Amino acid sequence: MESRKLTSADLDKIRGIEGFPDATDEDIIALASAPFYTPCPNPFIEEFVEEYGTRYVEEDDDYDREPFTSDVSEGKYDPIYKLHPYHTKVPHKAIMKYILHYTKPGDLVFDGFCGTGQTGVAAALCGSDDGILKAELMAQMKGAEWGERRAIISDLAPAATFIAQNYCNPISDMNKFSVYAEEVLKQCKSECSWMYETNHEGSGFIPQKGFINYTIWSDVFICPHCGKELVFWDVAVDYDAGKVRDKFKCDSCGSLLKKSDCSRAKIREFDEGLQEICEFSKQVPVRINYSVGTKRFEKRPDETDLETMRKIADFKIPYKYPTDPLPTGYNTEQPKNSHGLTHVHHFYTKRNLIALACFYDKISMAEPMGFALTKIAGHITKQYRLTYMNGCWGAGGGPMSGTLYIPSLVKELNMLSFIEEAVKTQYKRQYKKGTVCVTTQSTTDMRQVPNNSIDYIFTDPPFGQNLMYSELNYIWESWLKVKTNNVSEAIMNDSQGKGLLEYQGLMTKCFSEYYRILKPGRWMTVEFHNSKNAVWNAIQESLLRAGFIIADIRTLDKKHNSFKQVVSSVTIKQDLIISAYKPRESLKEDMLSKAGSEDTAWAFVREHLSKLPVVVQKNEMIEVISERQSFLLWDRMVAYHIMQGIPVPVDATDFYKGLDEHFLKRDDMYFLADQVNEYDTARIKSEVENIQFSLFVTNEKTAIAWLYQQLSDSYGGPKTYAEIQPLFMQEVKAVDKYEDMPELQTILEENFLQDEKGRWYIPDITKEGDVTKLREKNLLKEFEGYLASKGKLKLFRSEAIRVGFSKLWKEKNYKAIVELADRLPEATVQEDPNILMYYDISLSRV
Repeated sequence: MESRKLTSADLDKIRGIEGFPDATDEDIIALASAPFYTPCPNPFIEEFVEEYGTRYVEEDDDYDREPFTSDVSEGKYDPIYKLHPYHTKVPHKAIMKYILHYTKPGDLVFDGFCGTGQTGVAAALCGSDDGILKAELMAQMKGAEWGERRAIISDLAPAATFIAQNYCNPISDMNKFSVYAEEVLKQCKSECSWMYETNHEGSGFIPQKGFINYTIWSDVFICPHCGKELVFWDVAVDYDAGKVRDKFKCDSCGSLLKKSDCSRAKIREFDEGLQEICEFSKQVPVRINYSVGTKRFEKRPDETDLETMRKIADFKIPYKYPTDPLPTGYNTEQPKNSHGLTHVHHFYTKRNLIALACFYDKISMAEPMGFALTKIAGHITKQYRLTYMNGCWGAGGGPMSGTLYIPSLVKELNMLSFIEEAVKTQYKRQYKKGTVCVTTQSTTDMRQVPNNSIDYIFTDPPFGQNLMYSELNYIWESWLKVKTNNVSEAIMNDSQGKGLLEYQGLMTKCFSEYYRILKPGRWMTVEFHNSKNAVWNAIQESLLRAGFIIADIRTLDKKHNSFKQVVSSVTIKQDLIISAYKPRESLKEDMLSKAGSEDTAWAFVREHLSKLPVVVQKNEMIEVISERQSFLLWDRMVAYHIMQGIPVPVDATDFYKGLDEHFLKRDDMYFLADQVNEYDTARIKSEVENIQFSLFVTNEKTAIAWLYQQLSDSYGGPKTYAEIQPLFMQEVKAVDKYEDMPELQTILEENFLQDEKGRWYIPDITKEGDVTKLREKNLLKEFEGYLASKGKLKLFRSEAIRVGFSKLWKEKNYKAIVELADRLPEATVQEDPNILMYYDISLSRV
């Protein structure tokens, strides 16, 4: 595709797409580098797909991949990774492994929450000429093909796509850039160096200047008892011990105080940018760290330093800089209310604002220098905290991650030094340039991407309310002059009126677009992190509603940077790697044509089993693949039928019996005929004890699964109550808050049988139907009691709720499902995927 000029006519065609940014046409056009990058919805995507993609024809499609189950460990210290301090990044080397596994050279990769564009970088580097990188990855990726993949990457945030565009476009002529960069730095130093000079103490009779590394600024509070101003540094910092005291004495009246006891001292200043008087919380300089040659020194600001600061305060800035008002938001309240920082330029000391504006004046943002500016513009601000590390005040520090928080002790870094460092960092942008199309829009509306055109999706979506991207990016985007349109921002944010349901709705729209554009039979990898089960279940629900089928879930072990398989529906408190696929179109057509027939259940299971890994080994142990176990196959089958509007053709009893009739069983897992030999071969090479089982008991369902495991032949077979009870008690450590967990004896009586020696064992398949029917009868009786009661349910058995909802669903009594769900604790509905599924669909039908 040839370079071209983005025009207002182009913008008119795509202005109605969700996520069109808040900016003038002139500013959007000035930042664009069409056709491969636009800071708005990219009108050239369809042309990009036509040139670089391949058409999907199911009859000719021979694509076949299992989900990627290998361990992944990639650090965050790669030079490319460290080019920019954006809030979140997945290391590009980790993404490369997924791309190499799921795709072949020339395939089209997509990421709708691209952040800094590491998916685009990874796609390009899969064809890098770096022999070391190639050897390292290909040694781990058996059967993969080395070669560049093409990518389309998107994000709602203009800051993110601007950074991504620069990441994906290394500097082509480094000599030319170097000459230009040196001239810009020379001019900035000439105009701004005077602000960072200080007199060197102890220099004798020869006057000597030092160059300031950083200045410490301290909050000033007012004693509630005597009214005296208290410099926080002077009264609260134990300099020698490296501590900040929670309680401190007023150095005037001796009162013992905390920060919360005191009000802030205020100062009124004329704001040159706003042309009005503004009131700020008072901060004063208390310490200067400076260098003379290669040696560092510290001192209290002397009269010359204070005079320089007064000169800076009176200096009329001759350069343009953003003065945008801060939006109403979750993160903006602390700087506004506590410090009076109401506009973007207030986040900088006057000295650093002058230096940054000077640099801004001499560059164009639509070039590598603009990337350098964003590296520091959101980082070297009043958010930079002073810390004590390794016996030294001022070592380390930085803004508090994911916030706009202004600390009481600010480390004002030398902006001029960091401008130089940021420019020189650009010399590291010497790696393979890829074929990447960057667009700025909401993933809820990717209308420019054709149906069934993408070969693989890697995505790292927003995590509920973890990060408020539009707020955190606001400073960067004020310098870019193009801001996020947050109407369709997929987050939970009270300021935007978005709770869990709104978040789930937006994520469902995003995943539905992913589903539409992904080729059938292809894979999507979702990296996800949130500590709340409700958000995790919202993501799963969104995936299912969109049509995806989850085939593998792994958790990120942060300590060891590896992924471990989740073997049951457990509390999720770690990073998750979700592997989901889009079923073949012929599967849905086949199921619709046979709706109501038992064949639809087995058609789904065959498709699902064909997508699952056959053998997963780690540390010479064969892992049990939970997706191949009966209870998860049942859950997936039921969910798919309900989401597609197809009647569930069998009950649980017939399904479990039918699994043994239609498929081959090994170690409580089911396989297709052409898969079982591979598993048997791996199994023969391993000892029985090398099968790795692990379950966590958090509710009745997982308790039953744990008992099935403990009573299996692999764990010694039948056991007495006395043998089971102490093992069971060790496992029951975190029962769900509202779960009315039955006694162990009750669970055993309802689900298992006893032999003549009083040992509990797993029922024979020919008798399992009777056991299941008896259990469901008891649970339904209990469920009917819930229906007859009134008010909120405080204690209940979630298994009874599931069975009851299933019965009401078959009866099409959607109203009863909704009414009872409304009487359950919200956490129970949101955190149980089965209950949530029945409730959500019933609610829409009511």
